[in-house]
Amino acid sequence: MLRLEARPQPSRAWGLGSPLLALALTLLLGVILFVALGKDPLRGLQMFFWEPVKSGYALGELMVKATPLLIIALGLAVCFRSNVWNIGAEGQFVIGAVCAGGIALLAGKGTGPWIIPVLLLAGVLGGMVWAGFTALLRDRFNANEILVSLMLVYVAIQLLNFMVHGPWKDPGGYNFPQTKTFEAVTQIPRLMSGSRMNIGLVLALLGAGALWVFLFRLRAGFALQVGGLAPAAARYAGFSSRRALWTALLVSGGAAGLAGALEVAGPIGQLTPYVPAGYGFAAIIVAFVGRLHPVGMVFSAILMSMFYIGGELAQSRLGLPKSITGVFQGLLLFTLLTCDTLINYRLKLGRKS
Repeated sequence: MLRLEARPQPSRAWGLGSPLLALALTLLLGVILFVALGKDPLRGLQMFFWEPVKSGYALGELMVKATPLLIIALGLAVCFRSNVWNIGAEGQFVIGAVCAGGIALLAGKGTGPWIIPVLLLAGVLGGMVWAGFTALLRDRFNANEILVSLMLVYVAIQLLNFMVHGPWKDPGGYNFPQTKTFEAVTQIPRLMSGSRMNIGLVLALLGAGALWVFLFRLRAGFALQVGGLAPAAARYAGFSSRRALWTALLVSGGAAGLAGALEVAGPIGQLTPYVPAGYGFAAIIVAFVGRLHPVGMVFSAILMSMFYIGGELAQSRLGLPKSITGVFQGLLLFTLLTCDTLINYRLKLGRKS
């Protein structure tokens, strides 16, 4: 019978190269998929890996997609390194968007640019409060944070739907479930004319740098990781596993809320039922493909945004279903898991004892 046997010393080189191998396998499986669907595989791969980078405007759109993915993934990395499994970043993203949208709706003709940091702060606080519910239930009642955070995603989506169908519905919007378009003063400043790239990209890169310093250069980051991975050892060393839980979830929720605020005050410009774009779930893949390292997550966020844009182009130009984006994301995740498994374990043929 085939069984998995732990390798005495997993290869460090293969461990670092595993994401690249997973990407190569994803490309190979993508070719097979396009052939099975009767599409030109070269044309299909072009949609995913050339069209998103072929011009300055395309690169700008790539960064627009990568920004929320990177910001959310940075927060999730704090959770996962602390052994806290926050699967509900999508809900925290939505609540951050709702809170920021509520502030944006208060803006009038005489409102000044001071409202931008206020609505961003509202998004951060909204995401932190939503993640705080998970932390509270885990801390006080030992509830499973995976289930709690995931179920709160659907509560957040229903709250968004209630607001855009009810009290915040645009009376001049021809009965569409959406708020009015936000005032121009609430729009996140763009980095250059002719592109939708905004200061969210700068915040994401600064966040990656801050996370690197926190995790690898500060005692607090070390304590956070030890508190999550080895509570008994953390208590012996004077670290608090409870503090690690709360810190990880609040940081993760705040990052997701910030991403939601940047999205509605940037590319979208209003609240609609389509705010939940799956970024919170895709950012989980971004975090793991990036090895929970800030630099790695920058590149994996760009790769995942290529899948988003490529999926949209394949849908419009090749007639493929919208789900093709999720297929490529899933292929990347499962090939990465397979590579990691075979790096740490080897298949061995042996008799059943």
